[in-house]
Amino acid sequence: MAYSTLISVPELFKHYADPDWAIIDCRFTLTEPEQGQEAYLKAHIPGAVYAHLDRDLCDPILPGKTGRHPLPPIDTFVEKLSAWGIDSEVQVIAYDDVGGALAAARLWWMLRWLDHDSVAILDGGWKRWKESGFPVRSGTETRTARRFTAHPRHDLVVGWEEVEEMRKRSDSLVLDSRTVDRYRGENETIDPIAGHIPGAKSAPYTEVLDEKEKFLSAEKLRARFQELLAGIPVERTAFYCGSGVTAALNVLAVAHARLGDARLYAGSWSEWITDQNRPVAKGNSSLDK
Repeated sequence: MAYSTLISVPELFKHYADPDWAIIDCRFTLTEPEQGQEAYLKAHIPGAVYAHLDRDLCDPILPGKTGRHPLPPIDTFVEKLSAWGIDSEVQVIAYDDVGGALAAARLWWMLRWLDHDSVAILDGGWKRWKESGFPVRSGTETRTARRFTAHPRHDLVVGWEEVEEMRKRSDSLVLDSRTVDRYRGENETIDPIAGHIPGAKSAPYTEVLDEKEKFLSAEKLRARFQELLAGIPVERTAFYCGSGVTAALNVLAVAHARLGDARLYAGSWSEWITDQNRPVAKGNSSLDK
């Protein structure tokens, strides 16, 4: 059975030594970019290779043109996946130490974007694995290279031009995955301009996780997103966050709720604000179009 959204820690334990399973450690801290890899070197799930958000899952920033975490060229990412021993037959499991809310969700989405559906996030992540007393290993690990073939699904990603149109339409919905205070423009500590895309509805990624950083049940997620969508088809929605990373967690949650494939505005807020002619809103209103 292929896992396409989440996998439990006990279930991964049954398969972690399988050569047709690739485990990717995605731990990363925005304020200390090398901290995740340092933690990986000290201890990780046996067999896991490390993916660095900035170096492996992003392209370099172009100041004034891109967001903080631009997508890499597809060919470049395909080379990375091949080096990690991933092909069409491999089940990929990604984990981090914040419930999948950072680079694990990013990797999940990027693989789905390239039409590799056998990818799941470890529910509860690194913390849950350690708490369960399962084995860990130190040092750097590699996998035997395979050939990954990409079939990009361009329908899963939107650019700022499409977001500009969507935010004005009654049959489309743009959802902001950042915390409520950042959405309102009250507490912006990362990007130089505070606020949100006018017309966007607040949908904090934190609300798909429980207090132990595990995902809510599929039933609870379905109820949450059905309320947020208010009858708008999932395929006419686009999630964004600060830089296109944590928004992927909401996209995953929608998929886990069996509601379909939501789309991602990969450039997100940090790209939107590179052009001063793009409007900015503050406060609670999602009707400020």
